[in-house]
Amino acid sequence: MSSELTDLCRYPIVQAPMAGGASGPQLAAAVAEAGGLGFLAAGYKTADGMYNEIKQLRRLTSGPFGVNLFMPQPALADPSAVDVYRHQLAGEAAWYETPLGDPDSSGDDGYEAKVAILLDDPVPVVSFTFGCPTRDTLDAFARAGTHTIVTVTSAEEAQSAQWAGADTVCVQGVEAGGHQSTHRDDPQLDQTGTGLLSLLAQVRETVQIPIVATGGLMRGSQIAAVLAAGADAAQLGTAFLVCPESGAHLLHKQALTNPLFVRTELTRAFSGRPARGLVNRFIREHGPYAPAAYPQVHYVTSGLRQAAAKAGTPRAWPCGPDRATGWPANCPPPS
Repeated sequence: MSSELTDLCRYPIVQAPMAGGASGPQLAAAVAEAGGLGFLAAGYKTADGMYNEIKQLRRLTSGPFGVNLFMPQPALADPSAVDVYRHQLAGEAAWYETPLGDPDSSGDDGYEAKVAILLDDPVPVVSFTFGCPTRDTLDAFARAGTHTIVTVTSAEEAQSAQWAGADTVCVQGVEAGGHQSTHRDDPQLDQTGTGLLSLLAQVRETVQIPIVATGGLMRGSQIAAVLAAGADAAQLGTAFLVCPESGAHLLHKQALTNPLFVRTELTRAFSGRPARGLVNRFIREHGPYAPAAYPQVHYVTSGLRQAAAKAGTPRAWPCGPDRATGWPANCPPPS
């Protein structure tokens, strides 16, 4: 199915924006040069840092690409829960001889400054995670000639995105690795979610705008399945993590093919928001007690994650692959 989005590239394949360093300019350029839609992840970066990566990417390719933004988060309902979790993690901090980070109270990830840059110097595509922008913002991007995508996890969120003026929705099934992109983080809904094919059918009946499908897609047959089910394109994240151009830490790449880590689950342990990761010691010990406090928990655990990576310890490192059916046999070893 042809759409404004798929007309940008030769193949209906989108490289997922993965915050934390995996999807930088090199990976986005490689995907764009191969005929897909590459993405930069602006999450956790400063506005200037994002813009520097955009300029670097433009030097690497003339192909299409997108930039992903995190939506601002509401104020915490219970700030004291973060203090309790910090106390619980004190033993981890002592073990790794690193201080716990200070919670970030703003929760806006520099959103307004990033939007201003992207409107002043437009890129082909901008996508949004953890919520939907206002109609005024989406209209401003439309006037700038930028195609907008809103990530959704339900038919209701998809309908809201269409009403707000989004050009496309990215439908994320519960199988997806990394953060679940729910617009409203409700702890009562933890460990729930809808599988991609079921969700895709629901959204296809609800909206008329193009759909990108994501979550657990690793093989060509899976891409074909979501296209046949009504998606206009498929977005893959985990499948790109071990590529040479991926900026993922080597520890992350190695864990993906390590037989010691074979199960994934949704956890708040590392960031305070539900995210799918390979089950390790940290998730088992701290996941049940982690509060619904994003991005505060992300900043609290930042030093621990860096120390675990430096020590080469995957048992305390967040690795967020899809809930896929095994790693493709013809994938190259991590490097």
